[in-house]
Amino acid sequence: MAFRCQRDSYAREFTTTVVSCRPAELQTEGSNGKKEVLSGFQVVLEDTLLFPEGGGQPDDRGTINDISVLRVTRQGSQADHFMQTPLIPGSQVQVRVDWERRFDHMQQHSGQHLITAVADHLFGLKTTSWELGRLRSVIELDSPSVTAEQVAAIEQSVNEKIRDRLPVDVRELSLDDPEVEQVRGRGLPDDHAGPVRVVTIKGVDSNMCCGTHVSNLSDLQVIKILGTEKGKKNKTNLVFLAGNRVLKWMERSHGTEKALTTLLKKEGDSEFMNIIANEIGSEETLLFLTVGDEKGAGLFLLSGPAEAVETLGPRVAEVLEGKGAGKKGRFQGKATKMSRRAEVQMLLQDYISTQSAEE
Repeated sequence: MAFRCQRDSYAREFTTTVVSCRPAELQTEGSNGKKEVLSGFQVVLEDTLLFPEGGGQPDDRGTINDISVLRVTRQGSQADHFMQTPLIPGSQVQVRVDWERRFDHMQQHSGQHLITAVADHLFGLKTTSWELGRLRSVIELDSPSVTAEQVAAIEQSVNEKIRDRLPVDVRELSLDDPEVEQVRGRGLPDDHAGPVRVVTIKGVDSNMCCGTHVSNLSDLQVIKILGTEKGKKNKTNLVFLAGNRVLKWMERSHGTEKALTTLLKKEGDSEFMNIIANEIGSEETLLFLTVGDEKGAGLFLLSGPAEAVETLGPRVAEVLEGKGAGKKGRFQGKATKMSRRAEVQMLLQDYISTQSAEE
């Protein structure tokens, strides 16, 4: 039997019955990156609105009787809900899904099916795996390289199909149905139970899948392929965003652009140079910055490894015929001969070359 979340991916809440509740532990990663073990309970319901992880899709979040569900996993034909409060078997409970997270997963998962089908149809690029990440998703293609022209063609085609508002249909087939053999898929898990779910994008693709999906490609809004990355074993990773993630990405990019524009409009001074040094933020990189008259007076800043800055700072001030002071990997001051910056660059390059040779 398919879960309620699979039969109706748009359902946001419903009532069901608690089947069992047993003590359990959950290993999580804390905000400090360290592993933590939480004590709680695994609750099994007659049916569930919360999708357990599977098919490359992470599990849902939500509540049962307003109590947070921290993890949902599939065990054969049932789903385990990890909670830190016990529930009474036989009791009626209200289940609610975190809709923002669910709809995001629906958009990314249906977007993956669409990209996979189009990449195969246009260029014979086969998908070997995929990952629905927290900020972006990645499709692994069985090819050592994918050209920029191919990426552009795939992106154009998938967005045309979104504008065509093609329906997405989910059906359940019995294991012995001959149609199962004709459907694309990477095989069923060993503990699979019940019918086989087939997700079909009209005229584009049919694929075995356990995940939650949109009912029409128009709900994807838009797909943006951010580019490709070198994958493992002669494979290429295609990085993409679908739906609301594209809007959030644009908002972040616009915010960054505005911040940089404001920064670059700022009149050059010591604060400006320190802001730039903080943005670059590498203690391993030797950074030399100047502001002011290119040939006359100005300000300078040297930052990087503390030992290098302590050695070079006074020498830089001497070359520029200026004065300065420094601490904790930064040396800054005033110069009277900014025309000698090229000599400073030679000084720094000689120092770096000497250090590299000694190592």
